[in-house]
Amino acid sequence: MKKIYVIGDSISIHYGPYLKTYLEGLVEYSRKEGEDEALLNLDKPQGANGGDSSMVRTFLDAKSRSGGIDADLLLLNCGLHDIKTDPQTGQKQVPLGEYRKNLEEIIRLVSKMRPKLVWIRTTPCDEKIHNARQPAFHRFSSDVMEYNKAADQIMEENGIPVIDLHSFTANLGPDLYCDHVHFNLN
Repeated sequence: MKKIYVIGDSISIHYGPYLKTYLEGLVEYSRKEGEDEALLNLDKPQGANGGDSSMVRTFLDAKSRSGGIDADLLLLNCGLHDIKTDPQTGQKQVPLGEYRKNLEEIIRLVSKMRPKLVWIRTTPCDEKIHNARQPAFHRFSSDVMEYNKAADQIMEENGIPVIDLHSFTANLGPDLYCDHVHFNLN
């Protein structure tokens, strides 16, 4: 049976159970460990929450040095933590240029491991709800679009298949989120 391994930011914690159920009997599903820890605070990357592209890069570097990932496909997304914006300074957690460099390095690291990389585009965020409820950092839809565009270009240049979770999610309709970006689990 084929195996997939998921590394993603907090949205993957919520789409993961659906994906696992859908693939049951067809593909063996596993993910970055620590789901209970990740669910304590989805805005704080820990455990299964892969966090920003710098954190994913560090995780994959460690995996690469310790024997890789035992899977046929590696489904990967990051971006929502990268676009966290300091409301006082306007500084991004991971500026776009650094994000691009991190994605290039992620591709290089995964190319030395067994699984084939599949990129998952970052989902939309409801900036009005998020920015009203989250004083520590803001997110903006325009940043999601800009970071997705950069990732699209890098993935295309490197022949990496892309799952367009952004467009899929944008077309699902209202009442999708339990907050500003995370899916309802029921």
